Amino acid sequence: MKVLLFRPHCWWLLLLLAAVAVVNGDVTYDGRSLIIDGQRKILFSGSIHYPRSTPQMWPSLIEKAKAGGLDVIQTYVFWNLHEPQPGQYDFSGRRDLVGFIKQIQAQGLYVSLRIGPFIEAEWNYGGFPFWLHDVPGIHFRCDNEPFKAHMQNFTTLIVSMMKEQNLYASQGGPIILSQIENEYQNVEPGYGPRGPPYVKWAAAMAVGLQTGVPWMMCKQDDAPDPVINTCNGMQCGKTFKGPNSPNKPAMWTENWTSFYQVYGDTPYIRSAEDIAFNVALFVAKNGSFINYYMYHGGTNFGRTTSSYVITAYYDQAPLDEYGLIQEPKWGHLKELHAAIKLCSETLLSGTTTNYSLGSYQEAYVFQGGEGQSAAFLINYDTIRQAKVQFQNSSYVLPTRSISILPDCKNVAFNTQQVSTQQSTRSMTTAIQFNTNQQWGQFREPVRSYNETSVRTNNLLDQIGTSKDASDYLWYTLSFEHNSADTENFLQVTSDAHVLHAFVNEVNVGLAHGSKKNGSYTLNAKISLVSGTNYVSLLSVMTGLPDSGAYLEKKTAGIRSVIIQTNQGSQNSTDHSWGYEIGLSGEKSQIFADQGGTTWDNFDPDVQPLTWYKTTFDAPPGDNPVALNLAYMGKGEAWINGQSIGRYWVSFLTPARTPSQSWYHIPRSFLSATGNLLVIFEEEKKDPRSISIDLVSVTKVCAYVSDTHLPPVALWNQTSKNNKKQGHERPKVQLQCPPRSRITKVLFASYGNPSGDCQSYAIGSCHSSNSKSIIEKACVGKERCSVTQSNHIFTRDPCPGLAKSLIVDAECS
Repeated sequence: MKVLLFRPHCWWLLLLLAAVAVVNGDVTYDGRSLIIDGQRKILFSGSIHYPRSTPQMWPSLIEKAKAGGLDVIQTYVFWNLHEPQPGQYDFSGRRDLVGFIKQIQAQGLYVSLRIGPFIEAEWNYGGFPFWLHDVPGIHFRCDNEPFKAHMQNFTTLIVSMMKEQNLYASQGGPIILSQIENEYQNVEPGYGPRGPPYVKWAAAMAVGLQTGVPWMMCKQDDAPDPVINTCNGMQCGKTFKGPNSPNKPAMWTENWTSFYQVYGDTPYIRSAEDIAFNVALFVAKNGSFINYYMYHGGTNFGRTTSSYVITAYYDQAPLDEYGLIQEPKWGHLKELHAAIKLCSETLLSGTTTNYSLGSYQEAYVFQGGEGQSAAFLINYDTIRQAKVQFQNSSYVLPTRSISILPDCKNVAFNTQQVSTQQSTRSMTTAIQFNTNQQWGQFREPVRSYNETSVRTNNLLDQIGTSKDASDYLWYTLSFEHNSADTENFLQVTSDAHVLHAFVNEVNVGLAHGSKKNGSYTLNAKISLVSGTNYVSLLSVMTGLPDSGAYLEKKTAGIRSVIIQTNQGSQNSTDHSWGYEIGLSGEKSQIFADQGGTTWDNFDPDVQPLTWYKTTFDAPPGDNPVALNLAYMGKGEAWINGQSIGRYWVSFLTPARTPSQSWYHIPRSFLSATGNLLVIFEEEKKDPRSISIDLVSVTKVCAYVSDTHLPPVALWNQTSKNNKKQGHERPKVQLQCPPRSRITKVLFASYGNPSGDCQSYAIGSCHSSNSKSIIEKACVGKERCSVTQSNHIFTRDPCPGLAKSLIVDAECS
């Protein structure tokens, strides 16, 4: 088997740090896996994007990822954050890429660095800085010299920064992988003959930077050697065609733990069981690198989201938006990782055989060189469990599940059996702003034609005109009318995201599109005066597009304007239009309240396009903090001058609920006292409904039965004590967040309780001391463990019947 070796040119740069995962520095690969310091590795990775959290959160997020069994942290590099203007760079605060990587290094994990520099990522303009749009002769992501020059400049900049800090594994650092481009195969056909040469150029350019570690291209089946082609998706064990060379390993760069959410959509809930099944299947088929996208999604602060994407990002990931552990996803995957690591040496060095165990069942068996063996027993049947014979033993496989046998005899883990706890996240009101006296306001002026300086005789593209300086662009016109009347109509067609219409400074209508249906029409009945009339249309974007071929050619904005009067229909599309980019409040940085704005007292007769401000002291404690905007409309919020993101609460899901009601306020944004909250509200909404809430895990619940497996950690303990595998019992294991304790047992039943942690009840068989035993074991503790056995509950409450144990407890 051929091994491809990446050797650095400057071995004298090698840095030895005790905490660093990489010690020797060699990173190679073959057809089985990455090879680090001469050892093949099965690696579990998780995406955590540094600008979607704060530097103060990074250590805790990395620590929890490591505790969850991860070996690698993967991140994109965000070009538009780092080079907002040509040649002007910013790596401060949340942009501190080097600081983030060093935090990972300090905790002994590896790094997978996805430089791109196109990233998509539901990030504004796919990560491209908008100034790139205006480079003469440029066409993004194809065989175009202006684009390639800028792409190479930025990629080289990032690689040089990493080298200067000795962060590549070839220098003793944690970076073991880099990525160039991103899912290019999705758009390559749109570029015709300009696509394939670009792929070859990008690969050669990246490899030529001599990082000393492998490069990869995700979703690029023809990635040129030595670049590794990798898989993205939810079922790469099923859909991945495999490496395009027998000398490359099978790698999965994006295993979606949920899915990004757009306004108007409900969250996509992907179960822990489904994720575990697909990971185990990928490993059974010789996959050796799996990255969870996202492991922590975080927050799209400011105006960083792409079109229609909500501010919370992958809140259903193993670590939620606030960095809290989300169970059972986090714990079930931790158990999976531990089970696979039990037999990783056998998986990486052994020979593999695959054979059928039934109509919908099969086995993957790995035989090591020293008599070691391991097996994955798979049941694809989504309706029925299966009883199979394997190596003279009988095994019951739950529906659509994979059992992992690290010794080819005993089951350590089954993907469908969740023994880890489930957690419940709650929001508790800490501060209310429900009085008139708490609020000041400033009404954004409606721009008229006479107040504009940019004039054209046609309707301009909003993206090219605003150049991402603001979400807002005023389209204004004036016209003469010879009588005062009310039976007139305004019709505006747009494919920007939101439209607010004013005639003679009177609000006459609001309309918006959606991710699926971008174009829409506003129809409004209007009143006109005799003489000059003014039409003012505020067009709004909620992020720029982030994907598609020829991204630089994408446009949005108002497409046609028709005014119907008693004198006939007037198509104003080719009328003289005046334009104003942005809001007056944005230009004066009203959200920082530096004294340049005169605030009025709050007026309960709320109007659209209004700025509101109030102050508050930071809630005590260290629980995450959120702004509850459940009864507001659409706009943006700032804390002490820092934007916590856009909100669009009035865009309801099919279930008539907001896509997002709570908005993360990082503790690092707050001072102890006198914090400034500024809201820009586009609609007629009352800010007295807003509150500051505390986020916490308030309940933990676990369910195990006779058929559940004991914790994987007991496998190692059994081996060390020379005990026979298979005699340990399943356990209920409960754990509250740090600095909180189990204060109350809400339900406990050992016997045959009905239901699960979502809904439960005492069954016909119940041990009467269930609750008292659990209380003794758990109350007052941060964590507890109770074995599901007759011995613990002193007797068998119903001999001959299968037993279960459900415990639901309160944390505070």
